[in-house]
Amino acid sequence: MSLFPASRFSSSAALSFPARGDARYLAFAGLSKPVSEVKKGCPAYQPTRVSRPSQGAVRVPMIERSELMATNGRVIHPTAVVSPKAELGEGVVIGPYCVIEEDTVIGDGCILEAYTVVKRYTRMGCFNHIYPGTVLGGEPQDQKFKGERSYLIIGNRNIIREHVTIHRATGEEQATVIGNDNLIMAYCHIGHNCILGDQISVASYSGISGHAVIESQVVIGGMTGIHQFVTIGKLAMIGGMSKVVQDVPPFMLADGRPAKVVGVNVVGLRRALIPPEVRETLHDAYRLLYRANLNTKQALERIEAELPPSEELQYLVDFIRRVAQGYLGRQRNAHR
Repeated sequence: MSLFPASRFSSSAALSFPARGDARYLAFAGLSKPVSEVKKGCPAYQPTRVSRPSQGAVRVPMIERSELMATNGRVIHPTAVVSPKAELGEGVVIGPYCVIEEDTVIGDGCILEAYTVVKRYTRMGCFNHIYPGTVLGGEPQDQKFKGERSYLIIGNRNIIREHVTIHRATGEEQATVIGNDNLIMAYCHIGHNCILGDQISVASYSGISGHAVIESQVVIGGMTGIHQFVTIGKLAMIGGMSKVVQDVPPFMLADGRPAKVVGVNVVGLRRALIPPEVRETLHDAYRLLYRANLNTKQALERIEAELPPSEELQYLVDFIRRVAQGYLGRQRNAHR
């Protein structure tokens, strides 16, 4: 069973990204994986072994087993409303009062807790955990939307906490894409046509407006607002309560209203096991870009001439150059 009807959807259509066709850029950003890896079966995934609770411990199950209906390895609460045209993988758990509409796909091992709503044209990979009150695949809040067929595509092993809303795309056969291993905390909103990579953390009450691109391993602080068409680079961090209205380069720390780059994401780089010499080079690049009173062209020339090369540094330079040339932000559509 395929998540994507062959005649209606392709992975290339989903990744309508500013560097479309640039495989190296996409791969390093972590944005080439989500669509290609969104499969119903995930044989490579090994769930964590959980030890039994100690004697006397109290286990509170999400749903009483006596109240469940088990069908072909799936567990569906009798109060849930599941369309017969929805495709459910093995081991799926559907909690009380969930609503699963037609033309949806939910991959193996997904858990949908109480009152989750999955709207049509949603495609979900495996081992995702959706917490109560979440609505996935709702129609976009966009005046251009005219009821066309579009998608929400969610990868594997994501944790989506309470009352999150994620909308499908505007535009025929377009998609909102969420990658793998992301944590989206309570009450967040992700708008239409957004693309999120892998291993992203979005803290509670944050809002990501339409057409934004969030590359892999980004951390977004709570109550942050991200303007439409903004691109946030790989391994960047956004401080809580920030208002992000411009693109944020990879590996940087941004904060404020409006958000400005204030340093290098040192903690994120260490956690990502970036070597110390590369981290020092990125610090030097930051100083040339933001502290040396140079314009963008002059700073990039000095970075390329004076600093030791690395894949991370080249990615930063390419990102800054794309911004200067109008390939990111709202202008990305002009270069497709």
